[in-house]
Amino acid sequence: MKTQPLPLSGIRVIDYSHFLAGPYVSRCLAALGAEVIKVERPTEGEAGRAHPYFIKGQSGYYLQQNMGKEGLRIDMKDPRGLALMQKLVASADIFVENYRPGTLKKLGLGYEELSQINPGLIYCSISAYGHTGPDSHRPGYGLIAEAKSGIMSMIGSSGEAPPLLRIALGDVHTGANAVGAICAALFGRVKSGRGQHIDMALYDSLVSMHEYAVQCYTLSGGKEIPVQTGHDLPTSTLYGVFTATDGYVVIAAQVDEAWKRFAKRVGGEALAADRRLHSAAGRNAHRLKILAIVRPWVAQRRVAECLAALEEIDVPAAKVQNIEEVLADPQIKARGMLVEQEHPVLGKVQLANLPYHFSECDTTLKTAAPLLGQHNRAIAARLGYSSSEIDALVRDGVLYAEAAVAEITESATK
Repeated sequence: MKTQPLPLSGIRVIDYSHFLAGPYVSRCLAALGAEVIKVERPTEGEAGRAHPYFIKGQSGYYLQQNMGKEGLRIDMKDPRGLALMQKLVASADIFVENYRPGTLKKLGLGYEELSQINPGLIYCSISAYGHTGPDSHRPGYGLIAEAKSGIMSMIGSSGEAPPLLRIALGDVHTGANAVGAICAALFGRVKSGRGQHIDMALYDSLVSMHEYAVQCYTLSGGKEIPVQTGHDLPTSTLYGVFTATDGYVVIAAQVDEAWKRFAKRVGGEALAADRRLHSAAGRNAHRLKILAIVRPWVAQRRVAECLAALEEIDVPAAKVQNIEEVLADPQIKARGMLVEQEHPVLGKVQLANLPYHFSECDTTLKTAAPLLGQHNRAIAARLGYSSSEIDALVRDGVLYAEAAVAEITESATK
């Protein structure tokens, strides 16, 4: 039985971000127990609402990254809207934004301005290049950081343009780093009593991921530059993707003992006994010979047959699964990596969960992403606004909500 409160219970977060990196951060904080208020622009809301998959006018992209939050839509060009936002900031612990450096300062929402209102505020900025350096003014997305970071130059086959990664590696990795930094800043605030500005860059985060390329280059005096290698790693034999009769298999037999077991299975005693292949350096030197044996062995078999043979000898391997197969995987179901939520417009929706598993608390977000402006009235009331003041803000468009909000409110009162 889960008996502890969530780690960030009692922490209030303002999410003034869009698309992915910022919303991903605040979604993680919500899962960890924080109260997250999603603040959006007039009238269409944050840009992520315009990204597919669409159903009944709702964006799956938005649903995925904004679950567990309350929704507030303010016109901050109206002084009353800015005043409401400042009240909200005064009550908050964390502010998350991912605009180009300088953009929010023009609105009076930069760190310098908001820290005057709330010295304890932890203000997390996420941008392509960060708030310092010669490129800090440049726009950018994850794709730009992936290209700049050197990661893209190492994927795909030699002589071909690098492929797109098809997952937002830069945004999500930067977001995960930002969650850690924010939690550390919260702990630091306990001792110092003050918040601080956290400056996260997509480019920085991806460069920090290089477990191999940077140290190879620096320690070799610039002689080793990792390049595209296609379907296997020349410096880690045997480790790669192989074609079976009905799909693709990845095999990781690069460790000495695993290689010996694998070699015996695919090449018999002669291959297993070849002492030239008993070290990583030896296998790398004879990589083409090894591939000439392994590729036909896989090519003559179905995926399931390959996996059964390798599981029997404890060599790591897996099918290259498509997303349908992933979602049907018993392991994913057992780990609770799909979450079902009740959406006020769509009914039941299933989305990917976060990978948190705490022994004493459940971080699964049960509430769906908010409709645009869904919690305007409730949030304003918590900040001390009277019913008549809220009515005036709604009437004048300072607070705005999509039509579905009125429909679900009316339905709830019947």
